[in-house]
Amino acid sequence: MSARREPTARQMRLAVELRRLREAAGLSAREAGALLGVNSVQISQIELGTSGVSEKRLRRLASHYACTDTEFIDALVAMATDRTRGWWEEYRGVLPTSFLDLSELNHHASFRRDVAILYVPGLLQTEDYARAVFSGRVPELTSDELELRVHHRMAGHEITAPYELVIHESALRIRVSDRTTSRAQLAKLLELSEADNITVRVVPFDLDGFARAASTMTYVGGPVPKLDTVVRDVPQGSAFIDSEAQLSAFRARFHKVETASLNPERSRDLINRLTKEL
Repeated sequence: MSARREPTARQMRLAVELRRLREAAGLSAREAGALLGVNSVQISQIELGTSGVSEKRLRRLASHYACTDTEFIDALVAMATDRTRGWWEEYRGVLPTSFLDLSELNHHASFRRDVAILYVPGLLQTEDYARAVFSGRVPELTSDELELRVHHRMAGHEITAPYELVIHESALRIRVSDRTTSRAQLAKLLELSEADNITVRVVPFDLDGFARAASTMTYVGGPVPKLDTVVRDVPQGSAFIDSEAQLSAFRARFHKVETASLNPERSRDLINRLTKEL
């Protein structure tokens, strides 16, 4: 297989999981290569995501690594053999790769859970709301760069997997633009919250003991729990978190924030009230 210049986050995740399996088996790259009949450089390239791996070789590696989790192995095979070229590929080379990686992650998600404190998540934003958010970027974007980001965000709005949002009242009240934009955004949240696969819960201002304002996250479910991913915003773009210990911690954090929120019916009542106040 030809070398990849820029592996996607999904390709890198496969590479990381194969390295973790090898290390758990106590084998060096040279020893793994000898078992597979290749040199250590080829193993290193697979584990860096710069080279793909066939189903046959992946299953042989899993066998050599004494991995007996067939569901996990099948999921890795699906990742290795996936040739999907999604809608986001048209933005490759013109948008930062983190935009494309998140779109690809959403496309393959078995579920998604968001905790939002300051902004409505991009997946649910109206066009005017998204434009206002991107307009606040420092350094300022050119008009072409701004519209490209807005266009990309609107293109990725299809929500087919189960989606749970816990959003703080602050994010509902902050006006990223004007009253009209805020009113339209709240109306869209109300509309989406009626979908069978979408749940919206609000954490109100008057809640006592809410000390989890730093819990903003996007938790994306993989085909098996080991392949879940947490995405967090960082100054450079987005950070993808996938270690089992951290995934477990973020699951617990989501549960704590969810427990502190209003139920969906009371949440809709609050959003309705805020809409009328604008």
